[in-house]
Amino acid sequence: MPVVVVPYSSAWPAQFEVVARDLRQALTGLASARVEHVGSTSVPGLAAKPILDIDVIVDGKEMAKAVAAMGSAGYVHRGDLGVADREAFYAPDESPRRNVYVCRAETLHVRNHLAVREVLRARADLRDEYAAVKLALAVDPSMDIETYIARKSAVLQKVLAVSDMTAGERLQILRLNDQSA
Repeated sequence: MPVVVVPYSSAWPAQFEVVARDLRQALTGLASARVEHVGSTSVPGLAAKPILDIDVIVDGKEMAKAVAAMGSAGYVHRGDLGVADREAFYAPDESPRRNVYVCRAETLHVRNHLAVREVLRARADLRDEYAAVKLALAVDPSMDIETYIARKSAVLQKVLAVSDMTAGERLQILRLNDQSA
C-alpha cells in the first residue's frame, strides 16, 4: 500500500477536538488522563498522512482503567504492538481516520511525540524540511510504511536535537524507527 502525504488541512484540529471530546467523556473518572493530538496532523502547515494520531496519556496505575474505558467507548484493543507502555486501538469508525493509543505518562514514546510536535510548531524551518522529506518519499509509488519511517529518521533526529531529549534518548528513538541504525 503506497504512502499518501497531503498538504496540511485546517480541518484536522476540529476533527481532533470532536474525537477528543468523546474520549475525554469516556475517560471521566481517570484523574491523570489527558488527550493529546500528536503526529504531523497536529502541526499547522505540515504536510501529513491524512490520519490523526492521538495519545491518551495516563499515569501507570490507571493504564488498565483507561484500556477498559476505551473499550466502553467502542474502541477495540489491539495490544501493545511491540511497544511497551503503549496500547493501540481500532477506532469505532473511520471518520476521521485515526490512530489512537493509551500511553503511560513520561515514557520515551510519549516524550518523543510531544517533543516533535512542539519543536515543529515552533520552528517553521524544521517543519518545512520535514515536510519536504515526507513529500519526496511519498512520490515513490512503491514506498512502504517501514521504509518511509526509516527514511524520515535523519530529519527527525535534527528536530529532536533542539528538544530536551538527551543524545541517548535520541539514539533509542532512531533505533526504533530505523532498524539499520
